[in-house]
Amino acid sequence: MALTPSNMIPLGTQAPDFTLPDTVSGSVYSLQQLKGDKATVIMFICNHCPYVKHINPELVNLSNDYAARGVKFVAISSNDVQTHPEDAPDKMKETALLLSYPFPYLFDETQQTAKAYDAACTPDFYIFDEQLKLVYRGQLDDSRPSNKVPLSGKDIRAALDCLLNGQPVSPYQRPSIGCGIKWK
Repeated sequence: MALTPSNMIPLGTQAPDFTLPDTVSGSVYSLQQLKGDKATVIMFICNHCPYVKHINPELVNLSNDYAARGVKFVAISSNDVQTHPEDAPDKMKETALLLSYPFPYLFDETQQTAKAYDAACTPDFYIFDEQLKLVYRGQLDDSRPSNKVPLSGKDIRAALDCLLNGQPVSPYQRPSIGCGIKWK
């Protein structure tokens, strides 16, 4: 497992559209169907990554905490399932149900969505405003599987709170770090 940081794409970037299948419902969704009224959080995650496994409880908490405030969370897995079968759609569904994900868990089989977002690692986070303009890209918080810092989601919470309160989101943003996306 090589540690890989986020690519810090320019703030203000328009969210690339996508149409992907949800592994839990079997429905196919576009970004336009899933976007939030106030904000949309796009998360590139997967099943096998220890960094994602570590933060899964906070992903559920965040989504539950902000859902009533017009924020939608969307998880996408783009890993090559030939080399990482534990990230296949049937396993994604099992994980989503086991962990009670309150957000769709989409499968990016072609990896075109990950490439469009310039996603580099799992987890990789992007927050878009109501016009789907990028206001945040980076880490969840300072917690890592080996550093004993408790999960808080503080970086994403701070960005969402600023956005929801009509305040500018700080441009000082630290990249996420995790397992590199498993490209075909």
